[in-house]
Amino acid sequence: MSLWLDFLTNQDLLIHKWKHYFPIYEQHMRRFQGQDVLMFEIGVSQGGSLRMWKRFLGPHARIVGIDIDPRSAPAAEDQVEVRIGDQSDPAFLQSLIDEFGVPDVVLDDGSHRMDHVNASFDFLYPLLPKNGVYMVEDMHTAYWEEYGGGVGVPGSFIERCKGLIDSLNADHARGALPSDEFTRSTRSMHFYDSFVVFEKGATTGKHAPRVGKPLFE
Repeated sequence: MSLWLDFLTNQDLLIHKWKHYFPIYEQHMRRFQGQDVLMFEIGVSQGGSLRMWKRFLGPHARIVGIDIDPRSAPAAEDQVEVRIGDQSDPAFLQSLIDEFGVPDVVLDDGSHRMDHVNASFDFLYPLLPKNGVYMVEDMHTAYWEEYGGGVGVPGSFIERCKGLIDSLNADHARGALPSDEFTRSTRSMHFYDSFVVFEKGATTGKHAPRVGKPLFE
C-alpha cells in the first residue's frame, strides 16, 4: 500500500501532513522497507504518523517519536516509542542515542523554530550512518519572522542550506572552499516546496572514469 492510500484510508490516530509530502516520503524512504531500520520523528502530536511509518516500513522497523508535550506519550505501541523532551537539548538527544542507537532516518516535524531545527540538525545529522536520510518539513516557516525566519535571514534553516550547497560541492571549487565533514559524508541535497532532504553517502574522490568512444578523434 502506498503512503498516500494509507493516509486516505487511515482510521487510527490523526495524521496531519501536507498532500505533496507523500511522494517525497516514498522517494527517500522506500529503500528502508522491510529493513531493520531506526527512525526518529521529531514532533508527535497525536501520533498518527508514527503508526503510519510503522505500517510503511514494516515489521522490523523501530520508530521513536520525540515531543515536548507529555500528552503525546500514549501514542506508543509495539515498534513505536515516544520520548518527551526538547529537540534542541543535546543532553536529551544524547539520551535517545544511548537508549536506541543512531537513527537511519530522521524526520523533523517538530516546533519548526529555526533555533530548534538548527540545534537538532547540528547534533543528529553528523551521527547518521552512510545511506542515512535526514528530512526537514514545513520549511515555509523559514520565511516567517515568528519562527526565527525571514527572507535572507542568516538564522533561517533555508538560508543555511544555501551555504551547505557550496559545502556539498567544495571539492570542485579548486581550493576556494574548504572541504569538511559535510562534504565528505553527504551524497545529495533535495529541495521541495517547504521540504529539505539530505542523503548521506560518501562520494569524495570516487569520480567514475570516462568510458565510451569519443564522437571526434
